[in-house]
Amino acid sequence: MSMDHYKLFFKQLADVSAEIIRPYFQNPQLQVESKTDQSPVTAADRGAEAAMRKLINQKYPDHGIIGEEYGNEGDDAEWVWTLDPIDGTLSFIHGVPLYGTIVSLLHNGQPVMGMIHQPEQGLLCIGDNHQTEVNDRPVRMRAIESVYQATLLATDIDHIRAHQNFKAFYELVKSVHLFRTWGDCYGYMMLAAGRADIMIDPVMHTWDLLPLIPIITGAGGHISGWQGEDAATAKSCVAAHRHWHTYIIEQLNKAV
Repeated sequence: MSMDHYKLFFKQLADVSAEIIRPYFQNPQLQVESKTDQSPVTAADRGAEAAMRKLINQKYPDHGIIGEEYGNEGDDAEWVWTLDPIDGTLSFIHGVPLYGTIVSLLHNGQPVMGMIHQPEQGLLCIGDNHQTEVNDRPVRMRAIESVYQATLLATDIDHIRAHQNFKAFYELVKSVHLFRTWGDCYGYMMLAAGRADIMIDPVMHTWDLLPLIPIITGAGGHISGWQGEDAATAKSCVAAHRHWHTYIIEQLNKAV
């Protein structure tokens, strides 16, 4: 089954969401609210998701949607879209251009295509579990010879301390070449493009995680939960080159 028409539709979703989001970026009039879980939300988040939902409902009325801001509709359908209008809202509201819009398409519950769009940097990454492209150019994860050559990325160190084995994580940090918090969706795009090697997030939502699976897999990597569980149902994330993934999982969960 050709997925080319879905790839074109992902580009439409990228365009319509960016049109809503970009006027709010670094706008001093931006108003930030707190949701019930105390995470921040803005009119840009809500407006972008509403625009994408409208486009999906017009083009694919029998498809379901799982969205961060407006919940689920028809999530038991054969085809379902997941929407995270602004992944990296903290970056967005502080004027840091590492945020992005991430979307996935599920078929019978499994992610078959994912997108990361970073409007400020003009980067559109789409993967289908077989191939990943950034701005229509195929990309691959780099194959390092040793973990000592690796660049390790994470979004928030305090979240690791709160939810996972922080001592084991810190031992991994000491063993790699470089550790940085170039996080959220930007970190996963760096992996796919061969500019970093390990990306970890100790807590994830469905809309955060599912779009990353086809992207990392299509770029030659492997992605799972923190304890190695199936990423499609996980609540955390570890992504790395497929040759190193098992080792990274072992190191993150070892007794220290």
